[in-house]
Amino acid sequence: MKVYISADIEGVTGVTHWDETELGHHTHAAAAAQMKREVMAAIKGALAAGAKEIYVKDAHDSGRNMDFTGFPDQVTLIREWTCTPESMMAGLDESFDAVIYIGYHSPAYGNGNPLAHTMNTQNNYFKVNGDYWAEFDLNSTIATHYGVPVVFLSGDEALCQIAKSKVPQMETVGVKRGVGDATFNMSTDKACKLIEAGVKKGLKKAKKCLYPSAEKYVMEINYKEHVRALRASYYPGVKQLDEHTVSFTTKDVPSLIACRMFIL
Repeated sequence: MKVYISADIEGVTGVTHWDETELGHHTHAAAAAQMKREVMAAIKGALAAGAKEIYVKDAHDSGRNMDFTGFPDQVTLIREWTCTPESMMAGLDESFDAVIYIGYHSPAYGNGNPLAHTMNTQNNYFKVNGDYWAEFDLNSTIATHYGVPVVFLSGDEALCQIAKSKVPQMETVGVKRGVGDATFNMSTDKACKLIEAGVKKGLKKAKKCLYPSAEKYVMEINYKEHVRALRASYYPGVKQLDEHTVSFTTKDVPSLIACRMFIL
């Protein structure tokens, strides 16, 4: 079994403020350490379920958050950015059997996490086919393009509810709950125990966990700054709807994620 793990940080238990997510800030070390602990718990669960090869993408900001030492021999760690449309899913292809998400967070326009956003903090919302999308949705659409099921997600409780509504059979662990600018956090040890168990359970029913595809994708982005909408309107196929909003329509995932890469 070959497994792909995409790891973010805003959905890791305890992480609450933007300072904690920034490489070089003195509060980042603790957040990055717990990010790795949760990833290692997922790895442990995947190995116990029979995984022979595991790719781990450090998929937050710098792409250099986790200490790169101490990973098991079965792990290939992807650090920094390939600058390809797959972004947080770089390296994923048809050869993988399952995708796991660690430390994921609520989407822009959501209120389940004080750090809620989609891809960056420059947009008010990111919609596809009228639905507010999280990074989970975008990345799972990429997974489905390659025929790879999404079996597990850990992060804030609000995102877990979104994920289960899209893929009912996948396993989730809500390690935190956001209220205003605060987070109510599960203990670090408990989070790791539940992640390990959830990954093992999710991998056993992988064939039931494919994220739904669509015949057409209508992407709509509302930017905080009007100049970004104007700039995006020059990408081929992008239409400006108003001073802050653009849309792009396509029937295939590669076109969708390529456009996203350039305009968001």
